[in-house]
Amino acid sequence: MILLDTHVLVWLSEGNRKLGQESIRLIDEALKSDQLFVSAISFWEVAMLVEKGRIELLHGVDLWRRSLIDNGLQEMSLSGDIAIQSALLKDLHGDPADRMIVATALNSAMTLCTADQKILGWQNKLQRVDAKS
Repeated sequence: MILLDTHVLVWLSEGNRKLGQESIRLIDEALKSDQLFVSAISFWEVAMLVEKGRIELLHGVDLWRRSLIDNGLQEMSLSGDIAIQSALLKDLHGDPADRMIVATALNSAMTLCTADQKILGWQNKLQRVDAKS
């Protein structure tokens, strides 16, 4: 099971070349076997980025989200357990969305696909793959 970090989701939907070939292969395999996930908070992050003018989506966040889900991406809801676990992550940077995404991956035993160097270098049992590889 693969959980996409927010920036990886955006890169994937844009066809961004920052996404490495090995990551693309893993994502494609996960999608084909209904094992590709994203945290609901990633859609909040994207909506905030659009609102701030930092990224543009052709048809708006709601239609973009619906299209991704209709094409096989599965959305992981946030829960109280995930929220609590995110607050208890030792030595991880303070970004709340990143903490929720990491807690989601840990809670569901997923591999997190990310290019976030702070997450990639974090010393913990999190299974992760560098999205640029």
